[in-house]
Amino acid sequence: MKTTRRGFLAATASAPYIMGANSKSGVRLPIIGEGKYKYEVTHDWGELPSEISYGNCHGVVEDAQGNIYIHHTVNKESKSDDAMVVFDSKGKFVRSFFKEFKGGAHGLHIRKEGSQEFLYMCDTKRGLVVKTDLKGEKVWEIGYPDESPDYQKKDKDGKKIKYTPTNLAVAPNGDIYVGDGYGSSFVNHYTKDAKYVRTFGGGKGKEPGQLNSPHGIIIDERGKTPMVCVADRGNNRIQYFTLDGKHSHFVGNTNAPCHFNIHKGKMLIPDLAARITLFDEKNQLLAHLGDGGPGARALRTKPRDTFIPGQFVCPHGGIIDHKGDIYIVEWVEVGRVTKLRHVS
Repeated sequence: MKTTRRGFLAATASAPYIMGANSKSGVRLPIIGEGKYKYEVTHDWGELPSEISYGNCHGVVEDAQGNIYIHHTVNKESKSDDAMVVFDSKGKFVRSFFKEFKGGAHGLHIRKEGSQEFLYMCDTKRGLVVKTDLKGEKVWEIGYPDESPDYQKKDKDGKKIKYTPTNLAVAPNGDIYVGDGYGSSFVNHYTKDAKYVRTFGGGKGKEPGQLNSPHGIIIDERGKTPMVCVADRGNNRIQYFTLDGKHSHFVGNTNAPCHFNIHKGKMLIPDLAARITLFDEKNQLLAHLGDGGPGARALRTKPRDTFIPGQFVCPHGGIIDHKGDIYIVEWVEVGRVTKLRHVS
């Protein structure tokens, strides 16, 4: 029998009190996972101001002060056009900004450079990659990769081939790798100053080195040599490349991987097909969490009260914070931010 959110709340309202597992309303919060990977689930985390209504939530990062940044497309009912919302670690609203990214807010990355932190973002609506400080002051932006020989080719109508960057990664030396996840499936490599270096991937095929929707990307520094790790979502796999764009190997045990976060050796992967995945240092499976099953995606355009507590609909971005707790943002029309508090 299908469990709805209303049904779940009715069933659990009389459940015994569990210390640390109750919401402010007194309803027991769901617990998911097992063993060392058990988490208390708080859906709709964060005190969102009344003038802001989430659109699809695509990116999340944590700064050095423990503040949480949410990148969303902005709901059509929202009074504010701000596409970035910042909360403190307790979920209290801090500020919002980035009206210019309404409708296109997608990939989000944060990096400390010297004594300052910077945000790196992808805008799918305008085809841009942008670097700013934490208040939104622009450092540079990258547009269409005209310098790339692969993008100098034309499509069947004689126009430029499609380019829609979805996520990016930054190497130890500051070089930038941009996944053209909704465009032509290449990865474009730039210097730290946004100068073009090379293009690799593409093909929209399944052969080694080919990519079909490189939706997410990260530089994996857990091994002897840093490598480019790509969420090859259209192929339902993860693919590794050297820093100069040569194919290395594949990793399985994922289901439509969207992006990555690495914390203390563990890798978090939001799988769009309704779950999140945790890997160890050698990319061996530790846990699948909150699996909503094959029918979950049908809920992404539905009202919030149709979502099933403790299950995901379309996880799109995620992080493990400095405490080991997890934040997941979802590709649902009403937006959703979920906190998983590590309890064992």
